[in-house]
Amino acid sequence: MAAWASEDLEKIRLSDDLHIAPFRADGKTYGTPTWIWSVVVDGRLYVRAYNGRASRWYRSAMAQKTGCIHAVGQQWDVTFHPVDDSALNDQIDAAYVDKYEGSPYLLPMVGERTRAATVLILPKDE
Repeated sequence: MAAWASEDLEKIRLSDDLHIAPFRADGKTYGTPTWIWSVVVDGRLYVRAYNGRASRWYRSAMAQKTGCIHAVGQQWDVTFHPVDDSALNDQIDAAYVDKYEGSPYLLPMVGERTRAATVLILPKDE
């Protein structure tokens, strides 16, 4: 699996401007970029779908397994991987609380619906 360059990952971690665009069903056309919260845990980038597994971008990401993200003024081709590890999800919850504390949207982002739609994002191998 490919890894993020540490300086890119740190910029993404500190920002709040990540947009995700999985491929559409044709496997060639990017979907509409969707703004989404992101966190970094143990050197890996994670996102969650606010509307859980019913989210359009989440369904596309799980079906196509690839797409792109836009963050900190850059675009990366990426792969998407579901996360179903309970202990890891607990760490991801803590990262969300740390980064987004005070937001009225935080509680849903650490709830069961969103935990079930946790995604690891990795840069695509060239």
